[in-house]
Parts: sequence; structure tokens; C-alpha cells
Amino acid sequence: MGKIGFLFSGQGAQYAGMGKDLFENIDVCKKVFEDADNVLGFPISEMCFKGPEEDLNKTENTQPAILTTSIAALKALESFHIEADITAGLSLGEYSALVCSGSIEFKAAVDLVRKRGKYMQEAVPEGVGTMAAVMGLDYLEVKDACKHCETLGIVEPSNVNCPGQVVIAGEIKAVKAACQLLKERGARRIVELSVSAPFHTSMLKPAAEKLELELNKVTMGDFSIPVVTNVTGEIIKEVKYIKSYLKTQVMSTVLFEKCVNTMLEAGVDTFVEIGPGRVLSGFVKKINRKVTVLNVQDIDSLNNAVQILKNR
Repeated sequence: MGKIGFLFSGQGAQYAGMGKDLFENIDVCKKVFEDADNVLGFPISEMCFKGPEEDLNKTENTQPAILTTSIAALKALESFHIEADITAGLSLGEYSALVCSGSIEFKAAVDLVRKRGKYMQEAVPEGVGTMAAVMGLDYLEVKDACKHCETLGIVEPSNVNCPGQVVIAGEIKAVKAACQLLKERGARRIVELSVSAPFHTSMLKPAAEKLELELNKVTMGDFSIPVVTNVTGEIIKEVKYIKSYLKTQVMSTVLFEKCVNTMLEAGVDTFVEIGPGRVLSGFVKKINRKVTVLNVQDIDSLNNAVQILKNR
């Protein structure tokens, strides 16, 4: 039988109401939200369940909110004795993957990502940077176009999500020029993203440096299952590398497509996206149509996933 891989949601997947029915119906989920509220010193649970969207979409709130909802959903799945053989996440989701692997405690992670969100938000003043998703061209073509526009400012590939979808980010003028060039070079579609900063670019170096100081205060333990990092797209070989990967990840390209391919090579034939939204499920299907893709974000999706996973 093939292996099970857990994937964890990244920023942008949040919505008001996420995690609410898990909290109301499953004790282990309720405890996750209560722990997060206690660590953060304010009710992040209320923000997850009720919004307002405006507060939920602030990066320093979004990151702990998604992590908390993801770990609550993970605990719900684990209560049915379903566990992963290997795990990864998209950007922020890598922290959920590390919690899943037992390498970092949830309470430490939720405090850490609150600060990570704050530092990422502060690194670049609003109105300076932007991001855009480019459809229909491969990574090397996109990278080349970015290089051609470097004279106008910083513009870099920030996410390689799946075949034919690469996100670019940087200074507004340079990103707009790169988008124009990519259209001329045959991009099928380009979508400007409504984000507050050019995440996963060299412009986030100040955030990475502040994050490093916080990472140094956290203890990382051994993995119970392998974790694939966004920085290299490979399995993290030793615990001692985790902190440098988490620092680098803030300011380097997220190699999500490579992460999924590494999991496929490890024998995964069933992926479970855990946390709000179904964005990663869509990416996986574009990478490999033959695998089973499930998601767990509420009671209905949990029951569906459990039924299918128990009958494998």
C-alpha cells in the first residue's frame, strides 16, 4: 500500500468561520484553540470563528489563526488513529508540518508564527511591494523575465506551486514590468495578489533576521516522521538544520512543486490537505492526477477523509 502524506495550508487560505465546528464538536480541537488563546493573550479562536475578515487578514493574525485551525484539524484526524508517513506545508504551513512531526511544540509554534507574521508585515512598508501569480509558463521562463526587469527594482520568483503556476514578487514597478514581459512571452493569465508585502523575496531579509533571534529561543526535537522543507524541496536530514531553513524560507523561493514530487518519490499515493481551504489539493492534482487527494478542515471533510482512509 502507498504512503499517506499530510500537507498544511499557507497564508491566503483563511476565512471567517474556519475551525468553528471542530471546536464545538471535538474536545481535542477545543483544547488547541484554548491553548492558542492562552499563549497569544487574546482570543484568536473568536477571530477564526467570527472574523472580522479585516482583522483575520492582518498577517500577524492570519499566521497563528491558520496554524491553530490546521493543528485542530490534525488532532481531529489523529483521534481516528490516522497518521502521516511524511509531511510538508506551504510557507507558513511548514510550521504546522513541524508540529505534526513532533519537532516543535504547538504552543511554541503559535507564538513564533505570530511574531513571524509581524516581522514579515513590518519588513516592507505598505505600497512598496506586490506579488503576482503567473499561469502558463514554467519556472525558468519566469525567472528569466524577472532577471530582465531587475534594473527597475527587485523582482523574483517567490513560489513555484505546480506546473504552469509561478508567483513573482518584489517592488511594484519591477513586478508590473515583469508581468508585461511575461504576457508578451505567452503567459496565459496573470493575477495580482492582494497581499501586504512581497513575501519570499530578498526584501524580507530584515524579517528573517528578527525571526532568527526568536528561533534561537525555541527547542527543536527529533522528527517522528520526515518533513520536507520549502527551501530545498527535500526531506530535512537533521534537526540542527530546521532553524536555518525557517530563517531562509522567509526570503527565498517556496519550492512547493518540488516538495510534492519528493513525497511522490517517497511512495505517497494519498495526500491529505489539513487546514482551511483546498488550494494545495488543486496544486497536487496538477502535479500528479493519479493520486488520491483529500482535505480536512471541518466535520464533513473530516468524516469523508476518515471513511476513505480507513478503507484504503
